Amino acid sequence: MNPCPCGEFGTRGGTCVCSPNAVRNYQHRLSGPLLDRIDIALHMNRVTASSGTGALTSERARQRVVAARARAAERLAATPWRRNADVPGTWLRGEGRRVPRAATAAVDRALERGGITLRAYDRILRVAWTLADLAEREVPAADDIGRALYLKSGRES
Repeated sequence: MNPCPCGEFGTRGGTCVCSPNAVRNYQHRLSGPLLDRIDIALHMNRVTASSGTGALTSERARQRVVAARARAAERLAATPWRRNADVPGTWLRGEGRRVPRAATAAVDRALERGGITLRAYDRILRVAWTLADLAEREVPAADDIGRALYLKSGRES
């Protein structure tokens, strides 16, 4: 969604004409329970003529995604699921989980403090598994969990 009604708030070179109250109201249009169901909230910069010079091609990105999905399907072969998105949270947090406690420390603290819900915790774990699959790791590392937590929050650093 846009950052404000005029779409210019926080953009480089943009001049937002909205009042602070209008920006706040616009950004809070989505309810907490609905936001809790969004896995990745990422701030995107505007595309400019000079911004299209990325090193990752569409074909290479496709190859990485296909390989990551194959990795997940192989890991989940003994289960009824084939994709990280399909795995229920109870399984992720249960005996079948192989993520070390040291790696989940940040997300555990966020849950204990009330910063995230249990649903968000499960979604963060699913994204972390996907990040680990993309990085060709067997198990999500603390880095993957932290990155997934950041992606869930949608806050710009």
